[in-house]
Amino acid sequence: MESKSLASTLFLFFLLFGTLAASPTLKSKPHPRRPLPCKRLVFYFHDIVYNGKNSKNATAAIVGSPAWGNKTILAGKSHFGNMVVFDDPITLDNNLHSTPVGRAQGFYLYDKKDIFTAWLGFSFVFNSTQHKGSINFAGADPLMNKTRDISVIGGTGDFFMTRGIATLMTDAFEGEVYFRLKVDIKLYECW
Repeated sequence: MESKSLASTLFLFFLLFGTLAASPTLKSKPHPRRPLPCKRLVFYFHDIVYNGKNSKNATAAIVGSPAWGNKTILAGKSHFGNMVVFDDPITLDNNLHSTPVGRAQGFYLYDKKDIFTAWLGFSFVFNSTQHKGSINFAGADPLMNKTRDISVIGGTGDFFMTRGIATLMTDAFEGEVYFRLKVDIKLYECW
């Protein structure tokens, strides 16, 4: 009788232990948490492409175009082959006429024939009482997506050697002459 009782007790012990050991809360490894950004900034930059008639207001110009294109009108429906350089004002809100806190300087090139997409390389250059230095960006910009992430690859001054992610969102556009991007910058390496 005692051996039956011992066997029953051992059976229940192993059953309970086996159930607990198989429990997902005990077995699973903790998920690594994504680090929180050390700094978060939001800016707007306003791009006005030169179209042959707006030289006083233009902040961007087509400097390269495919053989079938020209340098005052973006080529075809996807603008494939166009390269645009820019020196755009950066503002804290979406008003083009707000006081700029810096300049967005760089280029973008339209790099796909069949889809409206670009590749960006640019810097936000600051010289205000709030920020000094620059933040550098590079990456693919699939323009038809509502939000797009590009890499923050470095910086100078207040943003020395910073890295992170910038989420771009087209905030407004007027034909092929004007667009405004909202740039939500999340920095994960801050010095």
